Amino acid sequence: MGRLFLIRHGESEGNRDRVFTATPEVPLTETGRRQAREAAEFLRRYCAPALLVSSPFRRARETAEIIGEVLDLPLAIEDDLRERNYGEYAGRPYDTARPDFDPAAYWGWRPPGGETLEEVAVRVGRALDRISMRADHRDAVVVSHGAVMMALWRHVMGEWAVPGRVVRNAGILLVEHQGGRYRGATLLERP
Repeated sequence: MGRLFLIRHGESEGNRDRVFTATPEVPLTETGRRQAREAAEFLRRYCAPALLVSSPFRRARETAEIIGEVLDLPLAIEDDLRERNYGEYAGRPYDTARPDFDPAAYWGWRPPGGETLEEVAVRVGRALDRISMRADHRDAVVVSHGAVMMALWRHVMGEWAVPGRVVRNAGILLVEHQGGRYRGATLLERP
């Protein structure tokens, strides 16, 4: 049986400023770099991954690079792990008016010019399947984003998580898999 450690990137400048990120090149904050180091130290005590894969977006890459330094792993980039396209909301505050947003079916909401979470789930699900096949029975670390983590939960568990339940920055979901099948996901609590 293999294990996938799905990690949301550390706090970015967009997270700190509470805005939908305007560009893929938004960096981590100092808090985000500290969170990434703490996640890496936790992983070093918990597992011995053979593979490290990240979204191409800077905040995820920086998180993965810190993890790679601590775990002595080279980094592979997977384009399909990129964050959800927020369309016209990019660069705007999180509380931007969304008159057509239905919290009871949040996965179907499309920001103007952006992606639904359903679309993200298809894209990132294929990426996770490729990564799990590549990792086989070994542990792997996968660094991505908040909306991507929700979509990965859907791909693995077959259902959408409770609305508003986004994995915290540098939070970790453990997914066990065997023979191309996922055995569930668990949110790992760490100090």
